[in-house]
Amino acid sequence: MRDDFKTLYERDIKELKMTARGYRHEKTGAQILSISADDENKVFGITFRTPPADSTGVAHILEHSVLCGSRKYPVKEPFVELLKGSLQTFLNAFTYPDKTCYPVASQNLQDFYNLIDVYLDAVFYPRITSHIFQQEGWHFELDHLDDPFAYKGVVFNEMKGAYSSPDTLLSEVSLQSLFPDTPYGHDSGGDPKDIPTLTYEQFMDFHRRYYHPSNARIFFYGDDDPEKRLHLIDGYLRDFDPIEIDSGIDLQTPFDKPRRITRPFMVGQDEAGDAKGMVTVNWGLTETASVETNFALSVLGYILLGMPGSPLRKRLIDSGLGEDIAGVGVENELRQLYFSIGLKGVDPSNMDKIEPLVIDTLTELTESGIDPKTVEAAVNTVEFRLRENNSGGFPRGLLLMLRALTTWLYDGDPLALLAFEAPLEDLKTKIKRNPSFFEEMIARFFLSNTHRTTVLLTPDAGLGEKEQAREEAALAEARSKMDAATLEDVVENTQALKTLQETPDRPEALATIPILKREDLEKHNKTIPTTPLGEDDRKILYHDLHTNGIVYLDVGFDLHSLTAEYLPYVPLFGRALVEMGTREEDFVALGQRISRKTGGIHPHWFTSSLRDQDGSTAWLFLRGKAMADRAEAMLGIFHDILLKLRLDNRERFRQMVLEEKAKLEQKLIPSGHQMVNLRLRAQFAESHWAAEQMSGISYLFFLRRLAQAVESDWPSVLTVLEQVRNTLLNREQMLSNITVDQSEFDRVASALNDFISSIPQAPAVTSAWPGKDREAVEGLTIPAQVNYVGKGLNLYDLGYDFHGSARVITRYLRNTWLWDQIRVQGGAYGAFCLLDRLSGALSLLSYRDPNLLKTVETFDQSSRFLRETHLDKAELTKSIIGAIGDLDTHMLPDTKGYTAMMRHLAHDTEAARQQMREEILGTETKHFKAMGKLFEAVREKGVVKILGSPAAMETVEKERPGWMMTVKVL
Repeated sequence: MRDDFKTLYERDIKELKMTARGYRHEKTGAQILSISADDENKVFGITFRTPPADSTGVAHILEHSVLCGSRKYPVKEPFVELLKGSLQTFLNAFTYPDKTCYPVASQNLQDFYNLIDVYLDAVFYPRITSHIFQQEGWHFELDHLDDPFAYKGVVFNEMKGAYSSPDTLLSEVSLQSLFPDTPYGHDSGGDPKDIPTLTYEQFMDFHRRYYHPSNARIFFYGDDDPEKRLHLIDGYLRDFDPIEIDSGIDLQTPFDKPRRITRPFMVGQDEAGDAKGMVTVNWGLTETASVETNFALSVLGYILLGMPGSPLRKRLIDSGLGEDIAGVGVENELRQLYFSIGLKGVDPSNMDKIEPLVIDTLTELTESGIDPKTVEAAVNTVEFRLRENNSGGFPRGLLLMLRALTTWLYDGDPLALLAFEAPLEDLKTKIKRNPSFFEEMIARFFLSNTHRTTVLLTPDAGLGEKEQAREEAALAEARSKMDAATLEDVVENTQALKTLQETPDRPEALATIPILKREDLEKHNKTIPTTPLGEDDRKILYHDLHTNGIVYLDVGFDLHSLTAEYLPYVPLFGRALVEMGTREEDFVALGQRISRKTGGIHPHWFTSSLRDQDGSTAWLFLRGKAMADRAEAMLGIFHDILLKLRLDNRERFRQMVLEEKAKLEQKLIPSGHQMVNLRLRAQFAESHWAAEQMSGISYLFFLRRLAQAVESDWPSVLTVLEQVRNTLLNREQMLSNITVDQSEFDRVASALNDFISSIPQAPAVTSAWPGKDREAVEGLTIPAQVNYVGKGLNLYDLGYDFHGSARVITRYLRNTWLWDQIRVQGGAYGAFCLLDRLSGALSLLSYRDPNLLKTVETFDQSSRFLRETHLDKAELTKSIIGAIGDLDTHMLPDTKGYTAMMRHLAHDTEAARQQMREEILGTETKHFKAMGKLFEAVREKGVVKILGSPAAMETVEKERPGWMMTVKVL
């Protein structure tokens, strides 16, 4: 097998405790990076350079389409079949401005091999028929000759949603403005006005041109056999002959002078007079492959923007010209690094002031110098993140793959940014030798760099109508060019596509999808070591886990000590703890200290219903992490921000309120389904009601009122903040959660006890929180071209007792009925079925949905689908495997410790979770039918929440007068 591959290198990367081997497939030239590491969460990925030549979204549509059936797996959507019945810990695909990635991950070896085989067959031998192109990309929809023409397609509608998001639009325009003569000058995702110009022939040609081993970069990571990896991929690669592929990414010729671009974005008609804009100032920088400069610019980005008191961030926020920071900072995932910074929520009369403010601030930094403590903080934070290698919810291997591609994709050393110790030490040496190192970088890369753009996004209350009119005109023009026979063909094609979508896969085709057997599944849950320590006023939960010498500490305070009207203040109070300073340090100095001494400290609130009990648990946590030898320093910071916090900085608090408001407003469109889910569930349980008060539409309305109150009645606001602090900081209602191995815990235990003793103690108080009634059907309007639809109810109110089969049934419903009806046939980007096991709250949701009432009807028919569904043994097994995969999701040590604590607070015992697992494994068809009967109440009693365009709401009002109460959100 090794004869088929040429070994290019073999290196131990000691800082990450792994060995990397590079190969080139001798016949095709395919490149392979194979990393061996002691990590059971194995990762595979295949990436192709896919530079777009226009904004038709061909790379994005192809990314969707290759996962819709292949040579060996001739089913409509192998991707969905894998979602149904794999133990995968990651399964997705990404379209970047210059590459398309297909990564998978699993902790189970056989499952991992299965995923690899399906994905390799998908990319090299896809069944990309014209109907698949139409379904995933775009097509004319015409059910009858006298019906209006319409565009339909999953990507088409996804990108209409993306272009409705000002943040997404700003990011896209900023990138395109800097690199107009390269592939980055186009939208690889697709511009909705350009997508319908893409032909099937162009689509097929794109696949032939780029999806070939000669253009592939293949990645492996984990504890599996390195030799087996080569055997697996050679089974595909050897069937191809090498070809010449021109997929290189050209460098942008530097601008000889800065440029300025103005673009409109959608706002509501009612906002026309008060709407605010967004501005970024952007620089094209050096090539990403320059490793030393890459590291240095990453540190410089943190210096300028990474902390609340970072000089450029602070100057922009202090200016009062905007409500929150805009721009991505330093972006290093493409061939050329770039830097983007600005403000959102800018009055149109002030938009011209942003660029000179940024330039003046950078100039002052070069002249007066950067605070050495800020430099130290930035270097420490960047180094901590690299050493911790914390990928959050992503598999670690996926994070490393994307980092390797940063250089590898452009023919550089794929290990250059993985082996970070040498360039990091080199950077530290340069900083030590030259105290003006970063000031000189600012002068070189920013002030002397004419490759700069300023992008202004201006609010346009009529843009939504203009875009709708443009689309209707384009459809009318297309129709006018069709004769009667062509129109009949469109009708026939529409019906043919729907028939194809509605026709189930043949059993023999479904049988080709490789799945595990029930006996391959673990019979017992993975447990997280949890030891309660202390008693009464010294509640500590300890998790003895290997953390590579890092102490993870969560300090929490019971929110039930607060009355209901104070709950919306909690997120801001949490931010105040780390962003407003103390009696001895202003917030700039405090931010420096946190970044110098720790790996970060941030607030996080948590709510949950209680298992088998009424009521809820709700907490505000300060979450911190530090190397064990700095744990006492971290505890010192915790002590100071809790006991010496200054809340009387009105201007700083006003800035935080505006930032919070701007973030939530910008979240509405990209995360509309989450906002609908919060609003929906708030009616079903106290924990969800509290969550909506602190992060949902109600919170947004509160922030708008609070912003006015800070201006008109600051003393009253300050009084509330002081009351929140005095009530929450109570040792009697406090919990400490610590995750680290035993030897390191023994070193910090005494300091932790001393810290706990310093917190004031008072009798415990518990406040009752009222429920709340809302309209059964509520429409929430935003300036968007898509909708987010939700319907649900509380199953426990119907007398349902939770059974583990519900985990199988809800994910099956999502991946079959809802996926087929709402995404495949309806053209929405996604659909969900979620059941909170502890509260009983059931949610049916759609994401970036062109429909509204049609989607509600689909939700209502879920009962019939479940009652009439016929699962054979293989399909039932597949569904059970998927549910077990959800249960056994991979977690890093900090997440394990935090998850165990949440379970403890919710009274979710290991015995109860084991019972759920056994019920999942024992799921039968009868459980589906019983759940179907229960779902009848969705149609009859379900609550409906819709976030969408005013036009969509008006259409509903015409069809169902008085059915819905409408509330304007944006």
